[in-house]
Amino acid sequence: MTTSISESSAPVGDLPTVRLKPKANARAIRHGFPWVYANELVTDRRTRSKPAGTLAVLEDDGRVPLGLVALNPDSKIICRMLDRDPQATIDVAWFETRLRKALHLRERVFDAPYYRLVHAEADGLPGVVIDRFGDICVVQPNAAWAETLLHELTDALVAVTGVSHVLKNASGRTRSLEGLDDASAVLHGSVPEGPITVPMNDAVYMADLTGGQKTGLYLDQRANHAFAASLARDARVLDVFSHVGGFSLAALAAGAQSALAVDGSAAALALAEKGAKASGCEGRFQTRQGDAFEVLTALAEEGARFDLVICDPPAFAPSKPSVDAGLRAYERVARLAATLVAENGILGLCSCSHAADLSAFRAACARGIGRSGRRGSLIYTGFAGPDHPQLPQLAESGYLKSIFFQL
Repeated sequence: MTTSISESSAPVGDLPTVRLKPKANARAIRHGFPWVYANELVTDRRTRSKPAGTLAVLEDDGRVPLGLVALNPDSKIICRMLDRDPQATIDVAWFETRLRKALHLRERVFDAPYYRLVHAEADGLPGVVIDRFGDICVVQPNAAWAETLLHELTDALVAVTGVSHVLKNASGRTRSLEGLDDASAVLHGSVPEGPITVPMNDAVYMADLTGGQKTGLYLDQRANHAFAASLARDARVLDVFSHVGGFSLAALAAGAQSALAVDGSAAALALAEKGAKASGCEGRFQTRQGDAFEVLTALAEEGARFDLVICDPPAFAPSKPSVDAGLRAYERVARLAATLVAENGILGLCSCSHAADLSAFRAACARGIGRSGRRGSLIYTGFAGPDHPQLPQLAESGYLKSIFFQL
């Protein structure tokens, strides 16, 4: 009987050893791919009985160590690579080293502490997302190993950044796939009394760090907000799926004539209105709550036209099985939105679905524009900002696409 806890090779310290099947792609892991899928690992009763988050040494089928991994027998991603050194010790000092590297990059790029500090695998902390809002960090430990070592991670985070407050956000979709709960918590300091202000692209945004979507604000769109704002002077702007006014507030700060924010969430629109007031542009800002597809249809029936229309919907294709339906939804958004764009106006379309790649998303948008009777010229393709780095070996890390057309 084959075993995954290798008795013939000496373990590193007291750590168990797990081994790849002969047909698994050990070369990809050596070259930087960070995951091992369940069907690639030799598993037996002892492996399956290990608690989620157990640290182990990963070997190839020839029993050559590949590195130190976090094991979760209940997840499709059964191993996540933590360190290429199988002798590594995952403690506060180890976390501090990773966090200092991440912080160094962000401080080179941004002049204020509002950014994604850790973007999971691309920053060497698989499954961990940390967004920083001044003196507050919001942590999403979306993998079992990070949940197990959350105390050490928090101590390192406070030591490296000096923040006074650390919140745990447990709303990440992947937590359930890891067998984790959805209980958020205060890890250090206290909860802010209400939404906090976040300066970005010359606008002021209101972020609800405890009850809002994601960690409170979509920081990944910052560069695309800035591009849209560069087109917005004297423009009539429509921001659909606006959340707290991401595109519309940036456009108003850049001199837009007016902006209409559309979202299904009354709470998000209320924060957008507070952001507009804090930005000093509330007189040019309006909101409209409702289903985006219904509002787009109603605006067309009303004869509304805008010089700049941006649609930033949720992930319509969050997984491979949903790609076809998701692409149809993106096509429909493009078709409805294109009818509202004035002649020679601009249409911006976004996708945060990693399962639908750029080529497929762009083709769906082009079909939608064509079906509306319009012709579009692609003028810009954008991605997430540098605080959301991509791991080249992991396509999922390059999830965000933003494309703009002149119609």
